[in-house]
Amino acid sequence: MCWRDIMRARRLGPGGRFDRTLNRQVMAEGRSGLQRISRLRWWFVALICAGTVANYLARNSLGVLAPQLKTSLAMTTQQYSYVVGAFQAAYTVMQPVAGFIVDRVGLRTGFALFGVAWSIASMLHALAGGWIGLALFRGLLGASEAAAIPSGVKAIAEWFPARQRSVAVGWFNAGTSLGALLAPPVVVAVTLWADWRVAFIVTGAVGLIWAAAWYALYRSPAAYPGLTPAERATIPAARAEGATRRAGAREILGTRKFWAIAVPRFLAEPAWQTFSFWIPLYLATERGMDLKQIAMFAWLPFLAADLGGVLGGYLSPLLVSRFRLSLIASRVTGISLAAVLMIAPGCIGLAASPYTAIALFCVGGFAHQMISVLINTLSADVFSPEEVGTANGFIGQAGWVGGLLFSLLIGQFADTIGYAPLFAALSFFDVIGAVVLIASMKSLVAAESRL
Repeated sequence: MCWRDIMRARRLGPGGRFDRTLNRQVMAEGRSGLQRISRLRWWFVALICAGTVANYLARNSLGVLAPQLKTSLAMTTQQYSYVVGAFQAAYTVMQPVAGFIVDRVGLRTGFALFGVAWSIASMLHALAGGWIGLALFRGLLGASEAAAIPSGVKAIAEWFPARQRSVAVGWFNAGTSLGALLAPPVVVAVTLWADWRVAFIVTGAVGLIWAAAWYALYRSPAAYPGLTPAERATIPAARAEGATRRAGAREILGTRKFWAIAVPRFLAEPAWQTFSFWIPLYLATERGMDLKQIAMFAWLPFLAADLGGVLGGYLSPLLVSRFRLSLIASRVTGISLAAVLMIAPGCIGLAASPYTAIALFCVGGFAHQMISVLINTLSADVFSPEEVGTANGFIGQAGWVGGLLFSLLIGQFADTIGYAPLFAALSFFDVIGAVVLIASMKSLVAAESRL
């Protein structure tokens, strides 16, 4: 099979006559090249998912332990919000920086180094003697964990064609809620067996194992030794290698496509951070649950979030195939549907039973992860693989600014007005974000067509 034939296959695109002939020829030669690369890139998605599990297991340990830490370290609710805010502020500042570093040093090395850093930062929590020390270690954790989502999105942009990206992002993003799901039972079990300090050490050590596996196994398409020329022709990063100019930070921030995604992310992120850092404390203070009851129920919204993330990834190609929507329109439609579902957690204040409140949190977790997956996919759609780490870092920074401000608002007012009005505000944020995306569709479609 000559290089001219491969180039022709690229011009005709997937599903064309020559593309089918190429598949048959590869199968006839017994090499199964296209199938093998498919399996390989999905193995990398599983590896990224494992990294986000380790990341969120360390991150959500604080929320699970919040009722106990308030007693052990004599923290007020406002001081706890400062501890949460230290993580959020560091994460906010570092997301574009981490994305820039990963873009420059390479995904394999950069992601592994950040994995080691967040593991050490998590284990240092065991040394905290008060809320200020806890806030310091929490800030170190936030700074190092900031690389996770930009790195995952960059890997998807490197390995996957546009039509498969939302599915791939959905599966790797499932690690965020899977880690949050595992945190309550794991952290409570270790705490009851030893104490809260050991719980931080155990959840942090998981990341060290993952970082070693990532560095040993991951390679970019350009560096992977087992790819044939035909296999390379199916990977967008290999086709575009050296052909796309990497935009600088100022140029990225000056584009309409950036703000079209960053504003909805700013409005959507407060919900997820509220779920991650405040649900256990809410269940303890307003619903009277103890640590064991929290371990039994606080993981359920994150199970629903897993389902929402995965199904959100499949929703986009379904809308494309069944309703003939463009890729961008399918992403925006999915986000809009999820924004309507986000009305449910806004009604938590009306729930008489704690179990009804948990059910409404579950709907919110499901809906938010649909939004998260499709917004992250949009950044891979409209930015090139060479710049998507930096771009997604800035988009994530916008989201975390929103999350930080809302957490500080909860810390300021939860003890006086209660949680219900604050949860109600989350519903409006996502609806407004969907309206912004709908209004910006034309610029997003134009940006995608230029890649």
